Amino acid sequence: MGKVYLTGAGPGDIELLTLKALRVIKEADVVIYDRLANPDILKEAKNGCEFVYVGKEDGRHIMPQDDINEVIYQNALKYENVVRLKGGDPFVFGRGGEEALYLRERDIKFEIIPGITSSISAPAYAGIPVTHRGIAVSFRVVTGHESPHKKESQIPWGNFKTDDTIIFLMGLHNLPKISKKLIEIGKAKDYPCAVISKGTTKDQSVVVGTLENIVEKAKDVPTPALIVVGKVVELREQLQWFEENV
Repeated sequence: MGKVYLTGAGPGDIELLTLKALRVIKEADVVIYDRLANPDILKEAKNGCEFVYVGKEDGRHIMPQDDINEVIYQNALKYENVVRLKGGDPFVFGRGGEEALYLRERDIKFEIIPGITSSISAPAYAGIPVTHRGIAVSFRVVTGHESPHKKESQIPWGNFKTDDTIIFLMGLHNLPKISKKLIEIGKAKDYPCAVISKGTTKDQSVVVGTLENIVEKAKDVPTPALIVVGKVVELREQLQWFEENV
């Protein structure tokens, strides 16, 4: 039996890949990767490494998560070093916990290699600090896309009224619902927010607006994208830097 490295690929910029992640990728016998992992990372693998794609395209799974779990397990029976490469961080809406539990139940050794999550890095590349003295002392990261099979939402919308900064991941298609809900709980219609598309990559684009107009302003933004809600968005005008360097 081999060992599985549940590895965070980071947010997109290949230089944000950690040294540890790079080492295990270079040593891997097989890399099982998803859509959000920068494909250039695969070029770092050794000759003869096998690649297995198990990505998802705008909500359409190439294969269900249960099947992905089994693919990882079967490869661990076949190879010594298995890298499961996941965009961002494995434990931040990456379902890494589910994959780790599946392996634990089958006595497969695994290691978690954290990755830089887009929830902080994409805003940073957009010139939006998620915390800032005098403006925001906390931030919340929320899924923007819950399973349609849930009987009821687990998102505690009522708790968001006083949050300093809220980051919604995978929420672009639900932006109308998100903005409407936040206004309903008491956020001002002119409360600042931003949508960051393809953050940290050369294709990054940023749309800034308010809860009232962000849906219209971001209607043509491509995925993957995340949403930042908070007064820290106003700092982008002074702190944006990445677009100037691309």
